[in-house]
Amino acid sequence: MNRKSSSSAFNYTSLALFGGVFVLGIGIGIGVSSTANLSPENVASREVIDRSAPNPEICVQYGASAVVMDARIFMTLNPFNVYISQPSMRPGCVLRTNNWSILEQRGLLKSEQVRDCKNRMNTFGFTGALEGSPDISCIYQNEAAKNFFINQPGAGVTAPESDKF
Repeated sequence: MNRKSSSSAFNYTSLALFGGVFVLGIGIGIGVSSTANLSPENVASREVIDRSAPNPEICVQYGASAVVMDARIFMTLNPFNVYISQPSMRPGCVLRTNNWSILEQRGLLKSEQVRDCKNRMNTFGFTGALEGSPDISCIYQNEAAKNFFINQPGAGVTAPESDKF
């Protein structure tokens, strides 16, 4: 009888100890995850990029938000060298080709700009708010660019991207 009561006390003690460790682990996990830095200096998710895009509701509905990098490239031939300036990064938006009318309706594009961009089978991207003076460019989608984050060993199965603009 004495042995049975000591073994049940051990079971309750170990169960309480494991329960306490479990609750403590959940508390630490919540504490660590709530200290995630979602400031503009830490662009860690698509949601942060979407919120930072110029005219985010138009951008998400009619295209895709983007990080725009501007850099200048200098090339010398004798001797052959390539120099790259420090890039500047800012939020931007890439419109799908069937949504160019948004820019045309606002008088931000001339018909010749649309025709030239369409003839080269490109699309438009912009930085800055459409209500102000946005910087609009005819941009080319590089089909040769690969996303090396997809299909990495151990990353699991990812959904195919919809990248046709």
